[in-house]
Amino acid sequence: MRAILVSRLGGPEVLEAAELDDPVAEPGRTLVDVTAAGVNYADTHRTDGSYRAAVVLPFVPGTEVAGVGPDGRRVVALLFPGGGYASRASVADGDLVEIPDKVDDASALALLVQGLTAWHLLRGSARLSQGETVVVGAASGGVGTVAVQLAAQFGAGRVIAAASTAQKRERALRLGADVAVDSAADGYAERILEATSGRGADVILDSTGGDTLAAALGGLAHYGRLISYGNASRQGRAPVDPGALADRNTSVGGFWLRPALDQPGGFREPLSELLTLVADGRLVLPPGPSYPLGDARRAHEDLLARRTTGKVVLTV
Repeated sequence: MRAILVSRLGGPEVLEAAELDDPVAEPGRTLVDVTAAGVNYADTHRTDGSYRAAVVLPFVPGTEVAGVGPDGRRVVALLFPGGGYASRASVADGDLVEIPDKVDDASALALLVQGLTAWHLLRGSARLSQGETVVVGAASGGVGTVAVQLAAQFGAGRVIAAASTAQKRERALRLGADVAVDSAADGYAERILEATSGRGADVILDSTGGDTLAAALGGLAHYGRLISYGNASRQGRAPVDPGALADRNTSVGGFWLRPALDQPGGFREPLSELLTLVADGRLVLPPGPSYPLGDARRAHEDLLARRTTGKVVLTV
C-alpha cells in the first residue's frame, strides 16, 4: 500500500512516501480502504517528537481516516497511535462510525479530532453555562470554526473570535461570532476586556500557548476559566501564578482529547451528535485545503506556517 513513513524525528522534511505491506485483518478490527486522511497539529508534534505521548520509530502518522469498509459502507474512524496517512488502515471496530449520506469525507474528518475537541472543551472542561461569554482562540482553525458555532448552539450569550489576521476574523464572524479581535499576545487581554465592556470572558479556549496564553489570563472575568489544549507557538510552558489567579478566582485547565474519548459516552455519542448537526445544516464546516497523499510534507509546512484555514485533508 502507499503510505507516508516517518523514520526519524524532525520537521515536515522527515515525511517520506513509501510502499508498505497492507495491514493484516485481526479479530475485532476492520480493514478500511482510505479515501481521505485528516491532518492535525498533533501530527506535527508526533513527527518532531514534542507530542505528550512517546512515539516509536518508524511510524505512519495520522489518527483519522474516512473510507469504505468491506461491506461498502462509508465510515470515519480514529486510529491510535497512528497509521492514517496510507491507502489502507486497520481500525478497531469500536472506533468506526458510519458517515451519513449528506456529509462528505472532509466534513466527517473535521469532526473527529477538531469537532470532538470543541465539543469536549465546551461541555466537559469549560462546563459552559447558559449566557456565558466565550473567547475562541485560533477561531478560523479546525477546532475554532467548530467551537465558534457550538458555543452558540450550547447557549453562550456572546462568542468572541480571536484570530491573527483580518481575513480570519471576518471568516469567524461569518460563522456566527458576535465580535472578533486580534489574537496577538500584545494587548490581547485589553481587547478581550474592551469586547466585554470591561467584565472579561467566562471561558477562554487557547491552543497557542506561550505568550498568548499568559496574556489571555488578564481577560478572564471573575470565576472565569481558561482551557489550554495546545501549544502551537512551540514556546515553553507559560508560568501560572496561583496568587494572580486568586485575585479574581479564575482557573486554568488543561485538555487532551485522547483520555476524554476513553470516558463513557466520550466518543460515539458526541460524534453522532456532531454528524447530525452537519447533516441538518446546523453546523457548517467551511472547506479547507486538500493535498494528495504524496504531498503530506507540503500540508505540514502550510499548517505550521498558518497558511491554512479549516480542515486540512490528504486525499488517497
